[in-house]
Amino acid sequence: MASRALILITVAMTMLGTALAASHTVGAPDGSWDLQTNYSQWVSRIRFTTGDELRFQYSAAMHSVVEVSKTGYDSYNGSSPITTFLTGNDVVPLATIGTRYFICGVSRHCDAGMKVEVNIKSKEVRTVQRCRWTGNQRRCQSETALSSAVSTGVDQSTVVRLGLVVVAAGVTLF
Repeated sequence: MASRALILITVAMTMLGTALAASHTVGAPDGSWDLQTNYSQWVSRIRFTTGDELRFQYSAAMHSVVEVSKTGYDSYNGSSPITTFLTGNDVVPLATIGTRYFICGVSRHCDAGMKVEVNIKSKEVRTVQRCRWTGNQRRCQSETALSSAVSTGVDQSTVVRLGLVVVAAGVTLF
């Protein structure tokens, strides 16, 4: 019984961690890793934080993803890659704070705009005020939230409650 409860607690904590991290498909929702997407515009709408991940989706016959240094990024040069991805469905964890640079490794694609610079920030704690109307009155409540949860629209208290319900239900059933 104790091992089942431990499994349920692990599942609930995994759900919480997953909910607080964001998965960003490069170029989405209007594009992907292709020659048509404006990546400067795409990154300007997103706040990347540690624990998030990038998803590069593309035709492996047409493109690749090469992580390069700033020098390689600025000079459109992938000859000294940090990492090369070739599957067409690549996931890149954003584990540390800093700037990462990605280009397409196919000749002239980077020159044509297939490059993206991602600035990863820490998961800061912020106070968020949420307000609701009840009849003619506006009621506001302040709560503390991780910045990535705020930017992705995740209500942390709901995720925590769901996790606790899962654990309680599992302990009751087992």
